[in-house]
Amino acid sequence: MVGPTLLQRSRQLTEEELASIPWMPMLTADQRERIRPELRVAEAAPGDLICRFGRPPTFWFGVVDGLLKMSTDTAQGLTITYSGLTSGGWFGEGTAMKREPYRYNIQALRKSRVAGLPLDTFQWLLDHSLGFNRFVMNQLNERLAQFIATIEADRTPNPEQRVARNLAALANPVLFPGVGDLLRITQQELAYLVGLSRQRVNEALKHLATAGVLQIEYGGLRILDRAALRTRHFGDASDSG
Repeated sequence: MVGPTLLQRSRQLTEEELASIPWMPMLTADQRERIRPELRVAEAAPGDLICRFGRPPTFWFGVVDGLLKMSTDTAQGLTITYSGLTSGGWFGEGTAMKREPYRYNIQALRKSRVAGLPLDTFQWLLDHSLGFNRFVMNQLNERLAQFIATIEADRTPNPEQRVARNLAALANPVLFPGVGDLLRITQQELAYLVGLSRQRVNEALKHLATAGVLQIEYGGLRILDRAALRTRHFGDASDSG
């Protein structure tokens, strides 16, 4: 028996959840009141698909808290991971604007709260809110830079650089303002996103910690130097004793 869908399990947002939405302050009071009843949030279990390849979009989504994975499957059956999506991040605006089918899957890596704004309401905000348009434009610009960095990271055999670039993307304060300095992620989750073994990720994190770029803490990673994660070239962990 198939259980209720994510939409069927959804509810309206609490005041605290509404306050965590990064684009809400950019709206006028009237606009906030207009869209508030239409925003929904639901609990996604690990493995749940929020967006499915080939399906038409019906909502614009955001992560209230948790961790999602953006990926696609090749004709050869391989999975290509594009990005992780974490607290405060809203995604899929390009697909929503074009109203084209998804070219990727969005899947929950752990229990996550996912918010959604109906597509027609998203379009209404584009038509009526200058502040919302600026937010979306900044999102698109920042995401373009992120994907260029991701391609660069995927083409290097250096595990530290791959881990660093992926961490820089997950700790991006523009795309994921809910993260702050402490990125709550396990080494196994990071391994899924980076495409390396957990052991290789562990070695890379230790070298990054030694370099003063981050600090490994219980329940996550404290980012100490975002600029170094984005730009620094690290030595291969296999070259160290």
